[in-house]
Amino acid sequence: DYDDAFIETVVNRIEEALDAIGVRVPAPAPRARPARAPAPAAPGRDHGLALAVLSLLAAIPLSAITAINAGLPGLVFTLTAIVLLNVTYAFGRR
Repeated sequence: DYDDAFIETVVNRIEEALDAIGVRVPAPAPRARPARAPAPAAPGRDHGLALAVLSLLAAIPLSAITAINAGLPGLVFTLTAIVLLNVTYAFGRR
């Protein structure tokens, strides 16, 4: 928007200068503005890799804690929860 306003200001000043010296320039035919392409996703916005790495890092101590305190069922529950978290994030972004 700022660029458009700047260009309009420059064009208006040029037209005023030409009018002041008596020069007439025919107005150009209006042109259709080309449609802007959607902005690409900014790099660093996808947190999928960070989530995967943090999940693996969190899985180590959580697995040890649940295996000691709750045994095999607790370990299975913890790892299943971590996998479901990652799968939900991956398919929720589509």
